[in-house]
Amino acid sequence: MTADVWLPIPPEDIEGLPESLNYRFWNGDEDFPADPADCAYYVVPYMKPMEVGLRPVPRLSSVQVVQTLSAGTDAIEPGLKYLPQGVRLCNARGVHEASTAELTLTLILASLRGVPDFVRAQDKGEWRGGFRPALADKNVLIVGYGSIGSAIEDRLVPFEVARVARVARSERTTARGPVHPLTELPALLPEADVVVLSTPLTETTRHLVNADFLGRMKKGALLVNVARGPVVDTKALLAELENGRITVALDVTDPEPLPPGHPLWQAPGVLISPHVGGPTSAFLPRAKRLLVDQLNRFVNREPLRNVIRTTGPTGV
Repeated sequence: MTADVWLPIPPEDIEGLPESLNYRFWNGDEDFPADPADCAYYVVPYMKPMEVGLRPVPRLSSVQVVQTLSAGTDAIEPGLKYLPQGVRLCNARGVHEASTAELTLTLILASLRGVPDFVRAQDKGEWRGGFRPALADKNVLIVGYGSIGSAIEDRLVPFEVARVARVARSERTTARGPVHPLTELPALLPEADVVVLSTPLTETTRHLVNADFLGRMKKGALLVNVARGPVVDTKALLAELENGRITVALDVTDPEPLPPGHPLWQAPGVLISPHVGGPTSAFLPRAKRLLVDQLNRFVNREPLRNVIRTTGPTGV
């Protein structure tokens, strides 16, 4: 088969790509590398603003596959209405689990053990000892138990936590135990010492963490968001932080990037990292392996991996 494939990674840097495709390198530059109408497989530029990835979408009249290099597909979904019927949307499952889970544990441990306070004290040449919370013996609640949520639990096990509770869109059973539906969150929140958000952003999960959710968390609990910023209602979060009941570690925020002067920067009990769960040294080799596998499947007309949805007659 002969078809254009738009890649945000130079094709000469990826070993194992099928030779029968025409590769066009495009990582969000102003000029397109070719006519979008000839693109059959569109790989969305990674870590670019939403409007960049969406720019060619209305002109992708021949596209068959849209592939993200992120775990979430929320940044490209607004453009699906422009696409023809039968386009497969695939995510990057298998690329980000390890690095996102690493950061999750980093944020949990740094927050509980007071590492930001140590850094500030070091800058001033001050020795600040004292007791700090440990992760050991804590109850952890993971909200969003897909591949990333499971990878987070993998890394929690050696820390001797007391219990891990799991929540996802639908109820199911895993080898580690039950996964509770979202409807059971109100009963699970008061028992959790650490609440980790790793859920996709959907209309169901947008502002899932609202005033009621935050109010049900126990005093002294830690909220960690490695999902998407809008999963948390920022206004409700700021109101809760003012009373000092909970602490928070955020790798994602709403708005994002968080602008200078935003009250979250100075809110008490907050640790912020600038959306760095995915972009690590682990990303590029795993992304390349995913693309090689997917494009060989595409050429050989084999089932693609990670198909999230297929556009219908109305483009959704």
